[in-house]
Amino acid sequence: MSAAAARNVALAVMACGLLVSGLAPYDRGTWLLEVFPVLIALPLLWFTRARWPLTPLAAGAIAALALILEIGGHYTYARVPAGFWVRDALHLARNDFDRFGHFFQGFVPAIVAREILLRRTPLRPGGWLFVLVSATCLAISACYEFIEWWSAVLLGSGADEFLATQGDPWDTQWDMFCAVVGAVAAQLLLARAHDAALARLAGRS
Repeated sequence: MSAAAARNVALAVMACGLLVSGLAPYDRGTWLLEVFPVLIALPLLWFTRARWPLTPLAAGAIAALALILEIGGHYTYARVPAGFWVRDALHLARNDFDRFGHFFQGFVPAIVAREILLRRTPLRPGGWLFVLVSATCLAISACYEFIEWWSAVLLGSGADEFLATQGDPWDTQWDMFCAVVGAVAAQLLLARAHDAALARLAGRS
């Protein structure tokens, strides 16, 4: 699939997911907070489609993360049905769909950050790129935790659904840990495929 086609598919998936998730969500305010990154990403991807083509891998990853955010926004993370199925099947103590979401909060930005750094800086694949991408994803995750903190301060108990701590005092630390694990996993699993996709994209430019 070409880069343009992949981006168009990603945009369509994100937009359709946003519309469906916005139909009678569990809590409208929580839905808006959860899907806010999608509301930023959609126009950004649209207006940069000509000047900044993405690899199909990056476009698909962004669409996948958007769907996770949209599902979490519709149900709230603590109430996503798939999380209950996994909890019951594995005899877990809580609905861990939010852990899954934070894993991808590191996994997907790792691909995007890697793509930007390889295309816009002198960095090449290797140790420093790996470290900087991982650090960037940890920083993004930490900033998200700041947003959750400020939401709790401003909204009080009204932010409980957005925080989705489910009584875990270490929820913030778990969220950032999951994001770092996701960032490392993305680079270990997809670096070679990503390098090949970037080479194909450069060849078409």
